[in-house]
Amino acid sequence: MNVSRETQERLAIYAELLVKWSPKINLVSRASLQDAGKRHFDDSLQVASLCPEGAETWVDLGSGGGFPGAVVAIALQEMGVSVTLMESDQRKATFLRTVSRETKTPFTVIAKRIEDVDPMGSDVISARALAPLDDLLGFSERHLAPNGTAFFMKGGTWRNEVADAQKKWRFTCEAHRSVTHPEAAVLEIGGLSRV
Repeated sequence: MNVSRETQERLAIYAELLVKWSPKINLVSRASLQDAGKRHFDDSLQVASLCPEGAETWVDLGSGGGFPGAVVAIALQEMGVSVTLMESDQRKATFLRTVSRETKTPFTVIAKRIEDVDPMGSDVISARALAPLDDLLGFSERHLAPNGTAFFMKGGTWRNEVADAQKKWRFTCEAHRSVTHPEAAVLEIGGLSRV
C-alpha cells in the first residue's frame, strides 16, 4: 500500500513507541521487533488496503500491540473511517492510547473482553493472531453489521481453519495471499450465518 508522507511519519513514531514499550509489556516478540517494518507494519498495511469502499466503521479485535488496528487507523485516517480497537489487557490498552495521542491519530480503545462489549454493528472487523477462525466468526456474529466484511490474518494452516469453521458456519471466503509470508493469507469473510 502506498502511503502519504504524513502516514509514514506517524508510522515512524509508532515504531519508536513499539521499541520503547515492547520490552516492558511484551507487545511483540523480541525477534520480530528487529524486523517490525515488514513483520508488523507492512503486514497490517495490506489489510488496510483491502478496506471496502463506503466503509465507515472498523473494529479490530484483540488488538495487542495495535496490529492491524492502529496501523489501519493511521493508514485510513484521511478516508474518515472510524476505528475502534478492543484490547482487554489494560497495559496494552494504555500503550494503544499513547499511540493514538503521539501519532495524532484518532481511534477508540475499549479495554474489555470482546464478549463483554455491546454489539458494535461495524462495517469491517479485523483480527490477527487472536483465535481459531471458528471463534473469530462467533465474535463477528456479535460485532459485524449484517452486510459487513471481516479480515482475518492467518498463517499457513488457514485452509484447515476454513474447513473446520464450515462445519458450523456459512460464509464467503476470499483468501488474499499475504505480502509478508508466502503461506499466510488475509481471509476476507462475508455473508456470515450459522449452519
